[in-house]
Amino acid sequence: MSERSEREMDTAEPSLVPERSGGMSDFDLNYPRDMVGYGPNPPHPHWPGDANIAVNFVLNYEEGGENNPLDGDEGSEAFLTPDIVPGAAFPNRHQSVETMYEYGSRAGLWRVLRLFEQRDIPLTIFGVARALERNPEAVAAFKRLGYDICSHGLRWFTYQLVDKETERAHMEEAVRIITKLFGEAPKGWYTGRDSPNTRDLVVEHGGFVYDSDSYGDDLPYWVKVGDQNQLVLPYTLETNDMRFSSPAGFANGEEFFSYLKDAFDVLYAEGAAGAPKMLSVGLHCRIIGKPARAKSLERFLDYVQSHEKVWLARRIDIAEHWCTVHPAP
Repeated sequence: MSERSEREMDTAEPSLVPERSGGMSDFDLNYPRDMVGYGPNPPHPHWPGDANIAVNFVLNYEEGGENNPLDGDEGSEAFLTPDIVPGAAFPNRHQSVETMYEYGSRAGLWRVLRLFEQRDIPLTIFGVARALERNPEAVAAFKRLGYDICSHGLRWFTYQLVDKETERAHMEEAVRIITKLFGEAPKGWYTGRDSPNTRDLVVEHGGFVYDSDSYGDDLPYWVKVGDQNQLVLPYTLETNDMRFSSPAGFANGEEFFSYLKDAFDVLYAEGAAGAPKMLSVGLHCRIIGKPARAKSLERFLDYVQSHEKVWLARRIDIAEHWCTVHPAP
């Protein structure tokens, strides 16, 4: 080997290919996160009607469950306050923030429900139990329209630093309230701002067909929790109106519509090519329920319905379909 070649080897960038020893990869197979998933060959979901895509719209019903000194919280809500970006918490009641949330339950909710009812498109409700308890008119509408209720927790705040016993008690109380209001227990769970204990508690509690505390795939998947299998239906913070409340998010309805359309088009094309997926769209009464934003949602609903091979489904429908077509291993 020449002197020049030896110098090049000495100064070469380190290889990005994992070193191997004894013919075995040095990848850590005991790493607790699944970084592989389905890989390049996802399973075919066989959506009903041979659909190219399953589309699920989620309406988060949180208004009345957010942080508020009225409920003994240390301060007012600061997260996803739609007209104050970024929001800030204050130790006393914050009338401006409170009324932003009240707009969602008083006005925005009904505008959104009209759009879906007029088109006979199903919705999944991510319902905060305390919020549902404070608006019987909303509960009556969800029941009349046949929407499925996925529990969004007892209150709408972060559980990252909440102890396991308190989180367990909140989960039990949330299920109790929703069961009382709707006559049946919720079949899905989504905390959102979850803790390291959330999924363990979901499995421990039992009765949930799925949970959605994941953003990790375009298809449902099974995870092992202890000796039990748990179905996960990934949710989204991307095709989600919450980005209207982000400095780097949607500036107007046109951007929201365009982004949703692009996501739909890509997944619809993948489905037509033989690899169908699911698209979740996250909505909030106080955000998308504003008139200008609702117009962009209306456009997207009509765009989706202009395609033939689309399965518009509730979240529980997708979960039960997956359990049938791809049961737990």
